[in-house]
Amino acid sequence: MSRTAPLDLYWYLPTHGDGAYLGTDERHRPATFGYMRDIAQAADRLGFKGVLLPTGTRCEDAWITAAALIPLTERLRFLVALRPGSGTPSLFARHAAALDRISGGRALVNVVTGADPADLAGDGNKLSHSERYEQTDEFLTIWRRILSGEPADFEGRYLSAQGIELSFPPVQRPHPPLWFGGSSDSGIAVAAKHADTYLSWGEPVGLLAGKIEQVKARASEAGRTIRFGLRIHLIVRETEAEAWAAADKLISHVTDDLIAEAQHQFLNVSESVGQKRMASLHQGSRDKLVIGPNLWAGFGLVRGGAGTALVGNPQNVAERLREYQEIGIETVIASANPHLEEAFNVAELLFPELGITGEASNPERGWDLEFGRGPRALSPARSSARAASAPQETIVSKLPA
Repeated sequence: MSRTAPLDLYWYLPTHGDGAYLGTDERHRPATFGYMRDIAQAADRLGFKGVLLPTGTRCEDAWITAAALIPLTERLRFLVALRPGSGTPSLFARHAAALDRISGGRALVNVVTGADPADLAGDGNKLSHSERYEQTDEFLTIWRRILSGEPADFEGRYLSAQGIELSFPPVQRPHPPLWFGGSSDSGIAVAAKHADTYLSWGEPVGLLAGKIEQVKARASEAGRTIRFGLRIHLIVRETEAEAWAAADKLISHVTDDLIAEAQHQFLNVSESVGQKRMASLHQGSRDKLVIGPNLWAGFGLVRGGAGTALVGNPQNVAERLREYQEIGIETVIASANPHLEEAFNVAELLFPELGITGEASNPERGWDLEFGRGPRALSPARSSARAASAPQETIVSKLPA
């Protein structure tokens, strides 16, 4: 893919909370609705194309949160996580159609089959890894048929449906686009059959290129084409030295015991092949965190899911993103702690290098992040301070992607 083509940049809503450091309660921000609203409105006005809302027992519900935020934004798309084992295909089809209609066609769906047995058991799903992907295949078969207006009669091993019709169809046809991630053979097979966009965590370019080619081949066998997205963190500063100092500061409270506990979870408890690929990049060692040009695996010492970040000045980070673009990446879902201030930081420093424009390009316009009513001066630091009030568990290894 040409590196001069437009590159869509999405942001992340930390519905589990965030803060200035990993691995500590110090300066933690709880996931209040006000804080999520501030981040979403900032992303909307800055020029991010959308936001990802994760799922899990440690997160606010993605669907309800998205529905509450949609009226407070204008252009932002909402990539909402859906866990197939937590509800029926017909229920989630109605959810997706309603969200798409309410938003005027801004709904996207990120299918998360799940990898933590204890977390899944909380939703009553005790299937094995391979069985969960078989269930996901059946779920998406029914879900897509319902939203497309096709006969949804289906009798599978795990799920069934008879005589289902959707009275209120979605705006986007045949259905809101499906995003899907999964590095196992089973996950790639489901993605190739159902997904519109395959989403991968930030591995080194050469390693990710091989996986992309594998997904393309499987999709071609199914008579389909598929798009590709990258989920990664960004630490962008005016100079390389400042960026790397910020990366070191982020993990300055991470202890060896916390690393050992998190790595045990990733390698011995999680059933995610992608999670194991993340852990193998650094092997739990502080001395192996730089795994490629401007590519840093510090998040993955203690954080589950996306464990890598691009670290550097705007020119170098943009160059690294273009390298991912050359292997087929069209959309980048980025994040950085804390998410409110860093949304401004990324937009101000990186967007000009990528040719992305938003309201931030107009320095005379203020920001009414609090009420969403016209321009008003409100600094990100002041807005963020309101949210920093309650502690959270120190263990961060189960944070979602």
